[in-house]
Amino acid sequence: MSKYPAPQFSTALLHPKYWGVWFGFGLLFATVTLLPYKATNKLGRAIGLLGLKLGKSRAHVARRNLELAFPEMDSSEREAIVIENFKNSGLAIFETAIAWVWPNWRIEKHFSFENKQHMLDLEAQGRGVLVVCVHALNLELTARAFSLFAPGYGVYRPHTNPTYDFIQYWGRTRFGHHMVDRKDVKGMLRVLRKGERLWYLPDHDYNRKNSVFVPFFAVPDACTTVGSDILISASKCAVVTASGFRTYNNYHLQIDNDISEQFPKKDPVGVATVMNQAVERVILRCIPQWMWLHKRFKTMEDPSIKKGIRYD
Repeated sequence: MSKYPAPQFSTALLHPKYWGVWFGFGLLFATVTLLPYKATNKLGRAIGLLGLKLGKSRAHVARRNLELAFPEMDSSEREAIVIENFKNSGLAIFETAIAWVWPNWRIEKHFSFENKQHMLDLEAQGRGVLVVCVHALNLELTARAFSLFAPGYGVYRPHTNPTYDFIQYWGRTRFGHHMVDRKDVKGMLRVLRKGERLWYLPDHDYNRKNSVFVPFFAVPDACTTVGSDILISASKCAVVTASGFRTYNNYHLQIDNDISEQFPKKDPVGVATVMNQAVERVILRCIPQWMWLHKRFKTMEDPSIKKGIRYD
């Protein structure tokens, strides 16, 4: 089974240039451990509001994404989503720490589950599952909820800071998940063919290479990865969308039924189109909790058109 090699601890990670990383994570872990969740919630959302005031460029990206995706939406409604999105972005800092350090009983206290048995039934059948999630701001916590009953493999991109990378890998794997390198497609296929679960997030713009241009919300030519076609066609896996969106102080992990039969065969454009439709349905469950701060529509189908022109 192909796994991402675990970053190893060494005394080099204790160099003074990394002390800020250690201190920051230590403070974050202590905060979510000692404070009640409601206090953490309020603190995170307050930090998010501060980010809205300071991060003018990111606020512009979020507003523009919503204009492109929902042109029929009233501007005041879009602005309300932007404000809530930034609040959720601040809270995401603490939700990541919660995912990495809270014991199981605290996670279970704040989660409800829907259709959990479907995932277990697919496991009993020995069928690999492509677990399609979206870049929700509480994604780390959603993955942690899955570890309670259905651990699997996450697609991993190493962090450039070795200390951050060490802590991030530790946090993501300490409760049963494994990692596979994001460039190791053969390893991903082995995971699925062995009847394991692979977490997959096809909802961002990953640049022109290995992508097609298909509709995503109201944008008719959104740059979309062809990885979905490769993984589904070559492994014959089940495809299950899932989300772990938050209410005020609780989370609901919703697992959908297998949609693998909806994908056309040997048709990257068709597969990407169906996948975007599936992703849209998940995002629409809680629009303010998706990562609108990412330039989702930056790559243009015509390579002669400047990248990111939609955000100028």
